[in-house]
Amino acid sequence: MAEDRATLSEIATAAGVSVPTVSKVLNGRPDVAPATRRRIQDLLDRRSYTARRAPSMPGAAGLIDLVFRDLGSPWAMQILDGVEELAYRAGVGVVVSAVHGRSRTRPDRRWIEQLSKRRCDGVLLVLSDLSPSQQGQLDELGIPVVIIDPAGQPGAGIPSVGATNWSGGVAAAEHLLDLGHHRIAVIGGPPTVPCSRARVDGYRAAMNAANRKIPAGYVRHGDFTSPSGYREMNALLDLAQPPTAVFACADEMALGAYEALYERGARVPDDISIVGFDDLDSARWAAPPLTTVRQPLAEMAGMATRMLLSLVAGEGLDSHRIELATPLIVRHSTRRLA
Repeated sequence: MAEDRATLSEIATAAGVSVPTVSKVLNGRPDVAPATRRRIQDLLDRRSYTARRAPSMPGAAGLIDLVFRDLGSPWAMQILDGVEELAYRAGVGVVVSAVHGRSRTRPDRRWIEQLSKRRCDGVLLVLSDLSPSQQGQLDELGIPVVIIDPAGQPGAGIPSVGATNWSGGVAAAEHLLDLGHHRIAVIGGPPTVPCSRARVDGYRAAMNAANRKIPAGYVRHGDFTSPSGYREMNALLDLAQPPTAVFACADEMALGAYEALYERGARVPDDISIVGFDDLDSARWAAPPLTTVRQPLAEMAGMATRMLLSLVAGEGLDSHRIELATPLIVRHSTRRLA
């Protein structure tokens, strides 16, 4: 009897390969070593995983491209699972790839050529954007695009799905203010990325509304990774007057901050309260479990996939810009000041 059907990311983990490698096998790409191909195919067969192909009917998507800025994070895996669930139900194939090129925010020029060769029906871009020329080429090819959490301002007519990042930043800061904290720092992502700017702006708005001055050095910027959270937390601890609370604008950065505090002999939340953003699985299993703002990644991915399939079918969209709510999830990494 076949095992329960796995997700693409679970197949990749079991095979000891990347998600794009599994995607290549699913879609018949030749550039996979024979032994690796056999190992992946065996797992696909045992887990009842078949390539998602739509029925041969006019207006139906047969293959969509899912393009990530970074495939190596738990954040990306939640997006992948959300897309895959909708694609599976719709009988649609998914090709997974990562951004290449100097910018790391948009696909390189060869990507359009590859799309055309494999007759892709639609594209989902994650934390990326398109140059005007790329958008024009896709328009000429008749390939619709939907962006998940745009890295820039989407071009005219390009639909996108995001989260209420500003409101989430407000909620994180207000939670810490309500607990009696005054010295609250923030570790944002890259200041050029809209979702990062919105989270930091929400923090600033909450601090201003509470008439709390933000000390010099309290606004830091990482790159959404644990090492950058570790680095910026150490910088905060080196200040003459360190914060009593920190809002890290990504769970990965919050966990990096945990590590820095542990090495300094500081305790969470006894010495410093920490709030994250995303609500990844790792947030629940952190020690202590991380209070965080939940970004509904799988739901965002599912919504974007539905929008893309509607465009492929020639249907209109009720809205070209959708933002999903970001509730605060209170766990054990924050405490009330005495």
